[in-house]
Amino acid sequence: MKKHLYTLIFIACLPFLVGCSGKSSGNRESSACTIATLKGPSALGMIKMIDSIKDHDGLSSKDIVQNGVKIDILNEPLQVRKMMLDGTADFAILPMTTAAVLYNKGLDYRLIAVPIWGTFYLCGKDTAIKNWSNLKGRRIHLMAKGMTPDVLFKYLLKINGLDPDKDVILDYSFPTHTALTNAMAAGRVDIGVLTEPFVSMVLSKNKSLHALMDLNAEWKKACGTPIAETAFVGSVKFMKKHPELTEKVLKMYSNSTNWVNSNPDSAAFLAAKYGILADSAVARTAIPRCNLKVVRASEVRKDVNDYLKVFYNMNRDITGGKIPDKNFFGK
Repeated sequence: MKKHLYTLIFIACLPFLVGCSGKSSGNRESSACTIATLKGPSALGMIKMIDSIKDHDGLSSKDIVQNGVKIDILNEPLQVRKMMLDGTADFAILPMTTAAVLYNKGLDYRLIAVPIWGTFYLCGKDTAIKNWSNLKGRRIHLMAKGMTPDVLFKYLLKINGLDPDKDVILDYSFPTHTALTNAMAAGRVDIGVLTEPFVSMVLSKNKSLHALMDLNAEWKKACGTPIAETAFVGSVKFMKKHPELTEKVLKMYSNSTNWVNSNPDSAAFLAAKYGILADSAVARTAIPRCNLKVVRASEVRKDVNDYLKVFYNMNRDITGGKIPDKNFFGK
């Protein structure tokens, strides 16, 4: 699979970008604005933006790249991180904990919105599991030891009266999303923690499996705030130079996400069309469980800080050794 699955450009900002550059529309030499996003829920919320590529208005591909807003859809957060490190991403979507680490390392990006509010679910065969006490003595499979899903689940175990080291058996035999999903689909795992869209994928492949617990709802019940899972960040340099375009991009992302939630069948079709998710049936099932909603960072500072504090207290390395200061919030 290619590193960049797609490079999709939408044209809505062309007039503004040309005006920003101070060059005539006939010249078409202004720089493109690039958004680095991830295959899955991050790109799913942007699918209406992505689909706007269908009308090129007669421009050549070179003109579009030079003047439009480019969206790079990537496979892994490390690829998004690389684009941020080398300065090729003006905006990026990545896990909140990764955004905190990069900020604490001095990378000049700021949080401008939270677009995804929890995609975590406990899946398994035994529908008798209704509450946390039912997990005592069970073997539960997790991927990415020490990373977000693992730390989040351990915290929920603790806050619900279970000792992760004594009361349950945490198994990391399948260390990646794909490995754990395949193992569950093949019937090799009875209980596991997955995120969307892997939840919908595995449930479609193995009908004996069910979403046993909504861990996002459990987090909100325990913490009083939702899971601020994902960060939409912007380059400080770019945002200072192009404040109006920054606002336009943020509004377009928000409008696209609202459209996805209101039109899940059409959104699912587009998600399959552009390879964001495997097929439209999986996408249709995943959309309501992805908790998509673009909220400005300035409106959810407490939610973000509460979320990061949990991870800091459980494993300081996961936030870069400290909680980001107030300058982390850019909008």
